[in-house]
Amino acid sequence: MTGLGLAGAWAAVVVAARARRGPMPARVRALVPAPPAAAGRSGSGLGAPPLVAGGMAVGSPAVWLLAVGLLAVARPLGLAVVVAAALGPRLRARRRARAAVEAVVADLPEVVDLLRMCVGAGLTVPLAVAAVARRAEGPVARALADALAVAGSRGRRLADALEDVPVVLGESVRALVGVLVGSERYGHAIGAGLERLADECRADERRRAESAARRVPVLLLFPLVVCVLPAFALLTVAPLLAGALRALRL
Repeated sequence: MTGLGLAGAWAAVVVAARARRGPMPARVRALVPAPPAAAGRSGSGLGAPPLVAGGMAVGSPAVWLLAVGLLAVARPLGLAVVVAAALGPRLRARRRARAAVEAVVADLPEVVDLLRMCVGAGLTVPLAVAAVARRAEGPVARALADALAVAGSRGRRLADALEDVPVVLGESVRALVGVLVGSERYGHAIGAGLERLADECRADERRRAESAARRVPVLLLFPLVVCVLPAFALLTVAPLLAGALRALRL
């Protein structure tokens, strides 16, 4: 039984190494569960929402084969590999989604300020959006450029294309899209709306900076306990203990 387990583990390692070099054969892929097919692109023309984390993501077939081989030899290690293969992709997807949301929130104040400057210079909403999309960098500017491309290629109004931007970037840009759509479709005054939105973005950015500053002492606690306190004990307490032990021996 041990020989069969070792053989299975060695076969799993070989398959895992082979999978790193190229695609696995169809017969091997049929032995392990395959991840679900990726969702199709949305009908808005802006692509599928990148902020939605895949809830049923699984590890690669090679990882599952390695886990099966390890279960035959070392069951705790095999169970750990199974848990990592099942939860690792999901955690990575959530981390990517959180990073994407943070990138959108960080890019929003700059885009709002640029739009406010363009509108204050006398540009219309389409021209202002086009100017910001050409010169700004970040996810919000790219989404605005995609909306302009969709409006130009499919003959849609810019307001209709902009309404699809929150589907791609999330609810953090809905206020900006509402201001732009209201001005483009209904002729609402855009200057006051962008000014109010810029103030809100700056206030949110200030709150995020204060929250990050409050987390710094907590983050410094681990290196303080692990690195500084042992060194302090070695430099202060250890010489005292050595001196006391030497005095007792005398």
